[in-house]
Amino acid sequence: MNDTNRAGDRPARALDGIRVIELSQIMAGPTCGMMLADLGADVIKIERVPGGDDSRGYGNADASGAHLAHPFVVMNRNKRSLALDIRSPEGKAALLRLVDGADVLVENFRPGLLDRFGLGYQDLSTRNPRLIYCSISGYGGVGPMGDEGGFDMILQAFAGIMSVTGTASGEPVRPGSSVADVNAGLLGAIGVLAALNQRHATGRGQYVRSSLLEAALQQMYWYAAEYFESGRVLGPSGSAHPITAPYQAFRTADKYIIIGGANQANWERIARTLRHPEWIDDERFQTGFARKRNESTLASLIEAELAAHPAAHWVATLKAAGVPVGPMHTIDEALAHPQTEALGMVRRFEHPKAGPLRSLGTPVRLSASAPALSRGAPLLGEHSREVLREAGFDDDAIDAMARGGVTILGD
Repeated sequence: MNDTNRAGDRPARALDGIRVIELSQIMAGPTCGMMLADLGADVIKIERVPGGDDSRGYGNADASGAHLAHPFVVMNRNKRSLALDIRSPEGKAALLRLVDGADVLVENFRPGLLDRFGLGYQDLSTRNPRLIYCSISGYGGVGPMGDEGGFDMILQAFAGIMSVTGTASGEPVRPGSSVADVNAGLLGAIGVLAALNQRHATGRGQYVRSSLLEAALQQMYWYAAEYFESGRVLGPSGSAHPITAPYQAFRTADKYIIIGGANQANWERIARTLRHPEWIDDERFQTGFARKRNESTLASLIEAELAAHPAAHWVATLKAAGVPVGPMHTIDEALAHPQTEALGMVRRFEHPKAGPLRSLGTPVRLSASAPALSRGAPLLGEHSREVLREAGFDDDAIDAMARGGVTILGD
């Protein structure tokens, strides 16, 4: 275990003392690295020379040169940036020094690329048998498409997610969130934590792999279950649940709400609250299967009643009756909600160059070792000198690397 990130005076965090080398960019790999960093790991983000992580140029990148575009900010907090040309002999040698003292390496290059540079799992685990090497790829690194690159929306379509998103009469729709990328990063972090736990017993690291395809397929549990059981291939159904009704978005007098009648008890509460107890005995709606079969008719009847009052009235009324219900928020409404604030999911911090910034909080809370935002997203190469010094390079050698274009110094 590396001791360079010991807690000092701040509260202990779960992964204090774990050093992670992050060789990744955009979203999947950075999500994995961010989760580990939030839990206390010292995550050193290796960024290419020149340019760094592509997401530095997304959105409204800062024209002053700080390049703290918010797509980069929200994925890369709590990390240190080392700008390094790992294609050069000097850059590769520097990376290998870091690997020798690392616990984890996370990468999301196309399968086989790092092997060609002598930086694949077999090479690095020989140097450092305790290293946990996490690869997040598009198609998983095995099989007929294993070595192909991966992109979130393409893998969403490949895994069937886009075939069940949208409405039956509409064109293909991408889910608003990058579910394959984000989920792959989370699965990678879970794999790393499992491997760290096993290393306590064995003293050895291992190869952890996940992919956008596996992460996207995992999102299809209900659809796969229906296919395995009946052979039916479900298609898009708008906001409706794939196997039960009524469970969807319903229009009220002013805006949509979500009502969940996923079981018989909740369905009966809905019928009584809307003053139509006769619906309970209507053969079209008596069972969950019947309600799903007559879903559009049922939705029309429900919306006819909901049209009498605004969303706030119905949320309060249905909630009081014990019915699962909630408003449909836009992102600004969701982020400003007191419940979001209570969970600490909007974090504010002051960046020394970019000024006041906001980021999403960590969606995991531990009672004895709480995740924390200890530093904002780094400038490109902000910690190059610091990290290279830790690896044993003196300032003259570091300056020579910078002059040769091997590194960028942000100090």
